[in-house]
Amino acid sequence: MIRHLPLMFRNAIRNRRRSVLTICSVAASLCLLGVMMALYQAMFLSPPTKEQALRVITRNKISLTNPMPLSYRHKIAQIPGVRAVTVGQWFGGVYKDSKNFFARIAVEPEYFEQVYPEYKVVQGSMQDFRKERMACAIGKDLAKKFDLKLGDRMTLIGDIFPVNLDFTIRAIFDVPIDNESMYFSLQYLYDALPAAQRDQAGWFTMQADSPESVSRISQAVDDMFRNSPVQTRTESEKAFQVGFLSFFGDIKSFLASICAAVTFTILLVTANTMAMSVRERVREIGVLKTLGYTNGTILGIILGEAAVLSFIGGVIGCALAQGIAIQFHSMPAFIAEFKTLTILPPVAAALLAVAVLIGLTGSFVPAWNASRTGIIDALRYTG
Repeated sequence: MIRHLPLMFRNAIRNRRRSVLTICSVAASLCLLGVMMALYQAMFLSPPTKEQALRVITRNKISLTNPMPLSYRHKIAQIPGVRAVTVGQWFGGVYKDSKNFFARIAVEPEYFEQVYPEYKVVQGSMQDFRKERMACAIGKDLAKKFDLKLGDRMTLIGDIFPVNLDFTIRAIFDVPIDNESMYFSLQYLYDALPAAQRDQAGWFTMQADSPESVSRISQAVDDMFRNSPVQTRTESEKAFQVGFLSFFGDIKSFLASICAAVTFTILLVTANTMAMSVRERVREIGVLKTLGYTNGTILGIILGEAAVLSFIGGVIGCALAQGIAIQFHSMPAFIAEFKTLTILPPVAAALLAVAVLIGLTGSFVPAWNASRTGIIDALRYTG
């Protein structure tokens, strides 16, 4: 069949307008499919970093938006295997304009370094961040985006919490996937809030002594508060991040449904193209048979044409998908997977395999019918 490759290629592009339109349709569909597959792989299949593998996060069992008593912190710290604990509280708020979105989180500066050792300060110091009540630490990409430097003032207008907070930048950090976030003192937030809203925590982040301890710690924390008025849900940091995306809906089902729809679309496009191509060449098929071409050879040639078109469209689609994936790097950093999104070799190989497989599947019926057409019927065909 390899010796028929030139014939397959020439037949595939003989009607150039239709071939170009088919390739563009397949490329566009494969581009969307590639982005969806890359997102799915990044969010649900990619392994955690070595730092993430040691972190465990506890939140309210009902929802992340429901707070927990701050007193839970000291009980969690006593669980065997917990090396350090820090409290986190999403502040929200507005910086200059509501379009300026980035993570603004209140933390305990004295424990932050222990739980997040990968955060490396490149300007200022964590000591200044810890000792000054109104200090904040920001990522270097955030500093670059808003042209901020050490000593500059930042003001957040409260929306979730009814307070406006003023800050002074005392540290700029660098970390692989969280360089657009802002951290400040939880105590500073508590001091500004009404008494009824103090002493509450959004979540607790723990550092385990080993990755093997993560599941045991998670079970121990939830068992500890199982009969409490405020029950907890404890999970790995990776699972917590995926759960955070649930605010946008059932992401996993959404991605799966998009992939299924795109695959079905490619199937229809390929089947329609090959059906038209075969109808135009019925008499040619009869001539090929008179020259000694077998049914199996003709079937293989037609299937090969579809595979060639689909493969070319798949290659272009992969390139387009990679370009879109790079654009995701400028998305908000709180979705960490967006900062490193790329079309990995396994995803690219899967896309090309899907393209070829759908091409073969979509063209099989018209190819089979054409290969079974008798010589006399084929030569008499007038279309």
